[in-house]
Amino acid sequence: MLVLRSSPASPFGRKVKMAALELGLMDRIDIVAADTSDPSEPLRLQNPLGKIPTLVLEDGTTLFDSRVIVDYLDFLAGGGRLIPRDETRFEQLRLQALADGICDAALLQVYEGRFRPESNRNADWLAHQGGKVSRGLAALEAAPPAFSGRPRVGEIALACALGYLDLRFEGTWRAGHPRLVAWLDDFAARVPAFESTRFKG
Repeated sequence: MLVLRSSPASPFGRKVKMAALELGLMDRIDIVAADTSDPSEPLRLQNPLGKIPTLVLEDGTTLFDSRVIVDYLDFLAGGGRLIPRDETRFEQLRLQALADGICDAALLQVYEGRFRPESNRNADWLAHQGGKVSRGLAALEAAPPAFSGRPRVGEIALACALGYLDLRFEGTWRAGHPRLVAWLDDFAARVPAFESTRFKG
């Protein structure tokens, strides 16, 4: 069995789980929760960065981050299913990079609130990260990606990013981005893995 170290709310872990479901590989993966803030957590031996998601292979080798893991899962499934081999490959990788960047900036805002006392929070830093999210969403609203109904890596990453904004920022992104809302609604209706991987906590 492969072992996926993650947490239920992680958008990057969700991306890996959605990929595994779409590829028919979930029955080969054991999901084991990881606490990234615990110094004694074995995750820090499995991944020196102490970050999730991390995939532990059957021989003990580990892969990280989510982009590498999804690439590996696509390889296991024969290749070219989530990450195209044709000229659309770089469209999908670019979309994944944008969606992951939105997630990274959103996570940094969450961590600022979670780990710093209110008196020590840096408003400029929060605004800087918020600007990345806002610009990313604006670019996607102006030109939502086409979706054929068969999810690929960029579309999965975008759905997970928008889902994370719903989870941690109460869906405030929706008011100014009607085309993205419609895109996500269509994605969710056609990709059951989106709902089945939703954090219910």
